[in-house]
Amino acid sequence: MATILDAIIAEKKVEVELLKKNPVLLNKENPHPHYSLRSILEKAENLTIIAEFKRASPSKGEINPNVSPAEQTSSYIRYGADACSVLTDKKFFKGEFSDLEEVRQTIQAPILCKDFVIDPVQIDIAKNVGANVILLIVAALSEEKLNALYRYATEQKLDVLMEVHNEEELEMALKTGAKIIGVNNRNLKDFHVDLAVTERLAPIVKQSGAYLISESGIKDLEDVKRVVKAGANGILVGETLMLAENIEQTLKSMKLPIQKVTQ
Repeated sequence: MATILDAIIAEKKVEVELLKKNPVLLNKENPHPHYSLRSILEKAENLTIIAEFKRASPSKGEINPNVSPAEQTSSYIRYGADACSVLTDKKFFKGEFSDLEEVRQTIQAPILCKDFVIDPVQIDIAKNVGANVILLIVAALSEEKLNALYRYATEQKLDVLMEVHNEEELEMALKTGAKIIGVNNRNLKDFHVDLAVTERLAPIVKQSGAYLISESGIKDLEDVKRVVKAGANGILVGETLMLAENIEQTLKSMKLPIQKVTQ
């Protein structure tokens, strides 16, 4: 039976062919400053927060469709986020590459291009519009394609957030040499969310020496404490911040000292 992920990848294949014919995005020559997510993780004493700009999702529908990418992400960085994630998938998340470009012109911090990457052209365009970090979703790629895209992204001097959902995917991710592993608590096949996924996979990630980012389903301080105790170096938070009445209070409450929580 076809899953939501299957539908997204099928659409992405069509989109990729259109991107290959888009001279505006392919030929951008805007030099962008280099911001390293990995460097932040290496030096961090507090939890690293990747704050996401996301208008909509397949599971929630519209979240906050009319907010400005520049204003939202500026608030994120002002109130303590270490990096921003920008959804660039159009059909399922109502994102645009122009959103990321707008954010790049606004903030001085690493930007993750959040998309379903299946082809090098997406990496080229993401870099052209200002991304510093690329997401590679193991569930969406063959082992051969995953390795090829990881090598290509690192050759472009981009950090890679390698996303996994289970032990099999994690084993495949670690074989690439990836140093930043995102454990997605949301199953991309049925969109069920469970923080126990982070707790289960964290020991394997930590043993490998990679940094662990817990993604999805983090709504409050108790959720943050739970994933930090499991071993998370960082969290990726989208919907909670997109709907927050007080972004400053929400972000500052999540910015925990890792050592104290884990002791």
